Amino acid sequence: MTYENITLSIDENNISWLTIDVKGEPANVINPELINDLSNACDEIQASNSKGVIIHSGKSNGFIAGADVKGFQGLSEIQNGQKLALKFIRTGQAMCQKIEDLSIPTLAMVKGFCMGGGLEIALACDYIISDDAPSTKLSFPEIKLGIHPGFGGTVRSIRRMGILHAMPLMLTGRNLLPRQAAKAGLIDHCVPLRQLKTTAIQTILEKPNKQKPAKYMQLLETSLLRKIIAGKMRKQVAGKAKQEHYPAPYALINLWEMHGSNSNEMYEAEAHSVANLIITDTAQNLVRVFFLQNRLKALGDKKLFKPKHVHVIGGGVMGGDIAAWCAMQGLKVTIQDMHTDALARVVGRANTGFKRRYRKDRIRIMHAQDKLIPDLHGHSISKADVIIEAIFENLEAKQSLFKKIEQKAKSDAIIATNTSSIPLDEIAQVMKNPERLVGLHFFNPVFKMPLLEIVHDPKLTNPNIVKLAQSFGAHINKLPLAVKSSPGFLINRILMPYILEGVTLHQEGVPTHIIDQAAVDYGMPMGPLELADTVGLDICLHVGEILADTVGVNLPNTLDKEVENGRLGKKTGQGFYQWNKGKKVLKTDKTWNGDKHNIQQRLIDKLINESKKCLKENIVKDADLLDAGVIFGTGFAPFRGGPMHYSHNMD
Repeated sequence: MTYENITLSIDENNISWLTIDVKGEPANVINPELINDLSNACDEIQASNSKGVIIHSGKSNGFIAGADVKGFQGLSEIQNGQKLALKFIRTGQAMCQKIEDLSIPTLAMVKGFCMGGGLEIALACDYIISDDAPSTKLSFPEIKLGIHPGFGGTVRSIRRMGILHAMPLMLTGRNLLPRQAAKAGLIDHCVPLRQLKTTAIQTILEKPNKQKPAKYMQLLETSLLRKIIAGKMRKQVAGKAKQEHYPAPYALINLWEMHGSNSNEMYEAEAHSVANLIITDTAQNLVRVFFLQNRLKALGDKKLFKPKHVHVIGGGVMGGDIAAWCAMQGLKVTIQDMHTDALARVVGRANTGFKRRYRKDRIRIMHAQDKLIPDLHGHSISKADVIIEAIFENLEAKQSLFKKIEQKAKSDAIIATNTSSIPLDEIAQVMKNPERLVGLHFFNPVFKMPLLEIVHDPKLTNPNIVKLAQSFGAHINKLPLAVKSSPGFLINRILMPYILEGVTLHQEGVPTHIIDQAAVDYGMPMGPLELADTVGLDICLHVGEILADTVGVNLPNTLDKEVENGRLGKKTGQGFYQWNKGKKVLKTDKTWNGDKHNIQQRLIDKLINESKKCLKENIVKDADLLDAGVIFGTGFAPFRGGPMHYSHNMD
């Protein structure tokens, strides 16, 4: 039988090899055509006399990326959208069940990413093995799209791993590296790539015992213990996501509590749950965010630029974190500062970050450490492919530095500033070739915030430099958004009125926790006053003064008094909150009976109105890019789809 998306062959050991290569797609995605091909191939394999089947990818970049998310778009606007979703899910479940029901040993051979529905196909097999490369990752990212696994993954993952390993994987959507996956019981083995095929064949021929969770995990399936465990899981989820904002994790917990993974009823309940979730506003907006993220990723063409060496100037927290992040991406990084103690702090902070990020993976920690090199006198400027200035926000100091950098830098090196507020044309006044200067504005904390603003001046910056800078952003796994050089650029320009409105409300007598809770209830990751304390009230004042002078932002008169009194926020232990060892001390003893909805509306209106102004001023090209920037640069409630999208739906 001929298939469009798969190839079926038999080797000298009489083992069937099922190769998945979805036609017309750069990566394998699950669509109705692939499901049909896999289902028919299972029938053919069942009728053969082969000793087993090995499922693997014909693509070079991974196993299967999951369901084709394009099929999720617009389902809420279709009259029978829920029924269409349910039909697709049921066909996927039936296909996975056919794989599980094959009378011969089945094995998924994974190299590269194995995500979502792809992992569910693997779980339908008797065995899963992978290579041990860091590029191989296994995950259930469905929760990030407002749904949960739907092809039987909720049942099979728990049966294979146990509830205490499987549920956190599904609830967080986090990636597991091969060794982590093997330790958790998700896969049977991870081996070097050169041994992968041999190990797969050997496993099929030897038929070892199938992976099962520890016995105590199986005892947790009783109805009484399910109720207790489910309650604790809900409390953990509630600490990070409200049910009215993100219903999917709660629906997933309810499924298991009600049915348990040993009940076939859970398959049917799983299908209905996903079909109901996918048509919610939350899921449709998170699908939108998924495509916005992909659009940002596509802005950086890695083929344009092959950076090997990054030189960072400035050993403060931001400069050090930029250097550490670039080192983690495999680039050689030199870090320059005039003070040796500053460089020592950079290395110490970086090592702490490496260990936290890579946990007990000593090899990866060592590789990152080897990539980060202190450079007290800046000898590496002349050798670097990318030079990033990250010193304090002072125009004269930056001008003096860039005059020296330009004299030493290679002619084809990217020369960049991490300024958060100073326009490029002012910095570039001292340069002989000002068109070379570009902004690479990272966000704090660098290890967590995915956005990278590529700041350019349309009248000054060479357009090719912008493209090269976006390419660099892609190489260091950031989302490179081109923004016009203007006071505050995009993110700070939009965030500052939101923060200052919070300060104004506080000045009017509204308690700190009421203001911040109103923002968090809307879906913001942090209230404006906690954000101000975290950024630093001195920095907020500095940026606020610039925006007040240039774009008419209202600056509350209490902010400068706080700064004068040395109350700078988290870094001094006192701001709008008291801070103890980096953690805020929350006091809610003040009574306040005002209109909380009005507080929320005032805060969000400031953010949305400034977003509209930025769009009108062409700070970014279009509304979708603005939404993407604000979501990935500020954490703006993803389930709302972005400020412009939200505003449009409210009008």
